[in-house]
Amino acid sequence: MHNGLVHTLDDQLGTVAALAMRGGRVVAAGPDDEILRHRASGTVVIDLGGRAVVPGLTDNHFHALGGGPGVDLSGARTMAEVLGAISARAAATEPGGLVLTNSNWHEGQLAEQRLPLRDDLDRAAPAHAVVVVRGGHEYILNSVALERFGIGEDAVSPPGGRVGRYDDGRLNGELVDRAKDPVRLPAAEGEGDPAERLLGQLSAMSALGVTSLRIPGGSPQQFALYRRLAEEDRLPMRIEFLFRVRGVAPEDVRTTVESWGAAPGFGRGLLSVGGVKLGVDGGFEGGWMRGPYEEPWGRGGTFFGLQTMPTDVFHGVVRELNDLGWRVATHAVGDAAIDLVLDAYEEADARRPIGERRWTIEHGFIPAPDQFERMRRLGLTVTAQHHLYVAAPSLVDYWGAARAALTTPVGLYVAERVPVSLGTDSPVVPHNPWHVLYHFTTRGTISAGTMGAE
Repeated sequence: MHNGLVHTLDDQLGTVAALAMRGGRVVAAGPDDEILRHRASGTVVIDLGGRAVVPGLTDNHFHALGGGPGVDLSGARTMAEVLGAISARAAATEPGGLVLTNSNWHEGQLAEQRLPLRDDLDRAAPAHAVVVVRGGHEYILNSVALERFGIGEDAVSPPGGRVGRYDDGRLNGELVDRAKDPVRLPAAEGEGDPAERLLGQLSAMSALGVTSLRIPGGSPQQFALYRRLAEEDRLPMRIEFLFRVRGVAPEDVRTTVESWGAAPGFGRGLLSVGGVKLGVDGGFEGGWMRGPYEEPWGRGGTFFGLQTMPTDVFHGVVRELNDLGWRVATHAVGDAAIDLVLDAYEEADARRPIGERRWTIEHGFIPAPDQFERMRRLGLTVTAQHHLYVAAPSLVDYWGAARAALTTPVGLYVAERVPVSLGTDSPVVPHNPWHVLYHFTTRGTISAGTMGAE
């Protein structure tokens, strides 16, 4: 490639005009006349015409591309559009049937800045069970769906979950985190070979400049699919796969990890195993905080978010994984959740040092000032994603303007010398990595202006 702007990100090289590659690897970068001397018979020469070349991007937290066979709400911008799409799907579904939405949307994209709740869904589809899937932490059900899944007006919020209610005390259809457990949704059945569907998703990310994906907490079945593609040399990018451990007691950890058939350090072609993903709190609506949520979400100063994994279980699982040589990555949104993660990581570190193995905090929305030194001492990294870009108005409602503006403070992590990387959390947040870069360089959001510019 020549006659371009090649951004090497190398302190000595800087931006150059040309780049030479052989066998899939860069061999030289510099001025045109120097690099063009590498030409030989059969060399492909690309005149960039002044265009830019940048290093490939790595998405540090990618579940899936989003979309699927459910009702597509990703383009909706008003409540009427959301309910209209649900009504249209219900009209094409047999009475009594189940209407599901895809997960890749957020109420922050709507003019009304609110969720569709039970009464809204009842009007849109009174004769069908409707389950609105929003992100990875919340379902909203209509009356038919609540009845189908046995959730009555006497339902109580379980540990690590929240059952939502209207001001008059009636169920409003919201089920957050562990409160979703009674709702057993059918597996999404796509058309064609699962491997080809996965390759299509990877291809879409390639087209956006992504050359490496980190899969933060998949199943053994998902790993087998990636492994098959790696062994067939069909992966178009590097994949770092983390297994998910959920609902496993400490005494069962060894049996669980042995069933995966892949030890720490496993690698096949472009596939590697990066560790184990755990989770200790909720998401937008359930991040576990030291201070209560804003009213009315704070329920008179008593709601601090959701702890989704008991303290003793989390400590025990982390201890066992460390003893077995696994790297641990833990979903922690709020500062109280980060406290728990640091406590368990420090306990594990005292038994077997973790400092050289780059253990991770996933998301790290709201760090407290007293946590940075602990992170540095343990050699931790933080994976950041652009949730605020989409969900800013909701986070202001839940946590107040000051905490919302602090959400995922990449600049603060950098200033505190805590290594931080970027990603999308697709499909919880749209999968375009350029939105991520836009948000973290400007702190701009879709519908709430600039937040936390400092």
